[in-house]
Amino acid sequence: MKRIIITFLTIVIGITTLATIPLILLGLPQPSYAQTSYSQTHKLEQLLAVNYNSIREIIEMLKQLQKDLYIGRSRAVNYNSILKKIIEESKQLQQDLYISRGRIEYALLFFQQALSLEVGDRSGKATTLNLIGEFYQSIGQPEEALKYFREALSLWEKVGDRSGKATTLNLIGEFYQSIGQPEEALKYFQDALFLWEEVGDRSGKASALRNIGAVYQSIGQPEEALKYFREALFLWEEVGDRPGKATTLNLIGEFYQSIGQPKKALKYFREALFLWEEVGDRPGKASALRNIGAVYHSIGQPEEAFKYFKGALQIIREMPTGLTKEAFFNDRTTLTLIDFLIEQNAVNEAWQLFNYAITSDLNDCIRSLDLKVKDPEAQKLINQWQQNNQLLQFLQFLYDKIKDQWSPQLSQAINQLQAETNEIAKNISNKYPEVADLFESKPKDIDPLKANIAPGTVVILPVLLTGIPNVPDSIAIFLVTRDKPVLVKKVPIDAQEFYQILREYRQQLENPYADLYEINQEKLYDYLIRPIEGKIADYCPKQLAIIATGKLRDIPFETLFDNQTNKYLLEKYPIHYLTHISGNKKPKSKHTKSLKVLAFGNPQPTKKDLPGAEAAAKEIAEMFSSKYYIREEATLSHFQKEIAEMFSSKYYIREEATLSHFQKESDGFPIVHLATHGCFQKGGCPDIGLEENTILFANKETFEIADILPRELEKTDLLVLSACQTAKKTPRNEISVTMKVDNCAGIVLAAYLFERAGVDAFIASLWNVEDETTKDITVKFYQNLLQGMTKVEALRQAKLSYAREYVSPFYWSPLILIGDGE
Repeated sequence: MKRIIITFLTIVIGITTLATIPLILLGLPQPSYAQTSYSQTHKLEQLLAVNYNSIREIIEMLKQLQKDLYIGRSRAVNYNSILKKIIEESKQLQQDLYISRGRIEYALLFFQQALSLEVGDRSGKATTLNLIGEFYQSIGQPEEALKYFREALSLWEKVGDRSGKATTLNLIGEFYQSIGQPEEALKYFQDALFLWEEVGDRSGKASALRNIGAVYQSIGQPEEALKYFREALFLWEEVGDRPGKATTLNLIGEFYQSIGQPKKALKYFREALFLWEEVGDRPGKASALRNIGAVYHSIGQPEEAFKYFKGALQIIREMPTGLTKEAFFNDRTTLTLIDFLIEQNAVNEAWQLFNYAITSDLNDCIRSLDLKVKDPEAQKLINQWQQNNQLLQFLQFLYDKIKDQWSPQLSQAINQLQAETNEIAKNISNKYPEVADLFESKPKDIDPLKANIAPGTVVILPVLLTGIPNVPDSIAIFLVTRDKPVLVKKVPIDAQEFYQILREYRQQLENPYADLYEINQEKLYDYLIRPIEGKIADYCPKQLAIIATGKLRDIPFETLFDNQTNKYLLEKYPIHYLTHISGNKKPKSKHTKSLKVLAFGNPQPTKKDLPGAEAAAKEIAEMFSSKYYIREEATLSHFQKEIAEMFSSKYYIREEATLSHFQKESDGFPIVHLATHGCFQKGGCPDIGLEENTILFANKETFEIADILPRELEKTDLLVLSACQTAKKTPRNEISVTMKVDNCAGIVLAAYLFERAGVDAFIASLWNVEDETTKDITVKFYQNLLQGMTKVEALRQAKLSYAREYVSPFYWSPLILIGDGE
């Protein structure tokens, strides 16, 4: 049995972490197939044979689990039985199960294979299309998800399956609700409700009623919402669905809280808490604890409120990274507690939690990768932690499916595995300093954090406090320095309007022909800088450091424009960025008199060539009495050679710009310059043939930044990646009005990985760069370094010649410096 379950889990989880939900369901019979057990078995054998060689084990698995997996149309999967079998073997699984790094393309291949097997079975195809849609939703591609939902809807309509159609309508409704279009969501929920009433599906009807109530709540019609919540609650009680009942009780509690009846709200929140504790739903329990804390806060009992907020936060911290856990910083519990602490004038604690939250999210991303370290004993423990964490994600998913068949043994088994996983993390943190911070479970003390801020630096940390129930939307802007008290300023905002400005400005930044971008530059300055500019001026800073979160990371703050002084923020101060503030003691600075550069340029072959610039080559030649190349000879290869010669350094170009040279020689140079393609956007960069979080070298070799070891580049002061792709171009018709963002993509994650490898500072681009201007700015940057400027001042001066001429920020602002600006 152990080998059977290992086979099952390896197939399901080993393909890709993000696809765990759809792949589990895909590998199991679906309720709408209406096929015999034999045909289901045969289909699954075909499907799994594509991805796994041990057919005998697969067949044996099917024989053992077939009765449990296929019960009929009304309940296709007995998750309870599967979960029990898996938990029985969990101890052995911890030792035997190895889960490799997930690959999205494998999951999609799996789905496409499933579709190819659905020939002639439109219901089966529609179910699979729903799953593909949910998969795309889970990896942050909602527009792609909607395409599959619509295709599935069309098939349900053709076969006349009203129950299937209702399910897809409900999915589309949830999609529109999640992206902030409640009116559109309402149409789909109402259509789903009508169909579920027709077929007599009480659970489906309850789900639609609850969703309709949630829409009315979100659009400011609480009384209408309550009617739907009460009707849904009645149905959940009828069918005995305790998780559904708990969720609805929680929503009713939020209703009473919103209309100023905290005592009634508390009653419903406590009932929801009781049910969620009973069925072992930790995310639900955290939600109820947070809401109870909010009630106590509203009635003037801050000590009691803090107790419940702290309980909710502890659960969020302990949940496994992945499927069931919202990014820590995006979680409403975190934002609620930050807002609460600010209101209680506990500014230090609020900032401490803010920094801990963003650091935890970055660490979650790194831990979810195939983390490598030098110490074999540490690696062994890390592998064990990763295996446990993946198993916990899987068990939690299955458990979520059988909450209505709750038993204390199942909940206890999951909690025990969670406790063991936490103990492994604690052991790693205590024994191995090089990775200790990745597994820390509590915030650092404030004094060590402030001590790591460079003298003369003011750190600006804007926090979007939006979407908190019964709390007005605002931006909290923290100001932190090395030797002054932490300050914070809350600025009220209309969240949708602010998000629209951010999205529109990002679109303008990506377009060299955009006009009227000045309006949004000024608006964002008024939101993010104006409220604190007096305090900043009082500090007389040498430089500003920005720690941005979410979609604020897409905006170069140096482009914000003060219409009162007619100056960009960059004209007032040098600006660089930080991933977070570390509480670990920094090593001594790597300042060196020898500015040696190891340069890699235009590795071949490549889908997109990177030609050099005539003006750049001439300028370098004039400066250093070197030869120059113009017109047809003006290639990136020659540009890169001159950069290297400028610093009496080493260069590799075209076919010689290999991954091997980078890996063997990088640590011997204080500056590493990569004029090549890099991809840091979710889902990869098909236009340049790169997967996400990779850098291109010669002969089509790629370097996965996750493979870099801690302290591997300890001698590197600066790493420059001058041609990279960090985010897909923002569609002009983008339908989302929310600001959720994948924290495991983008140059911030790349910068954090290089930071952990020992690199002091990282320069990369926020969008696809324009070649000629970027070359000019890069050359000026190096010239400024030769003149003795700090990194942040050198980049600032290189940009200002363009900014002061009012050239579009598309050209001069994408390159940003993350890390030490000294």
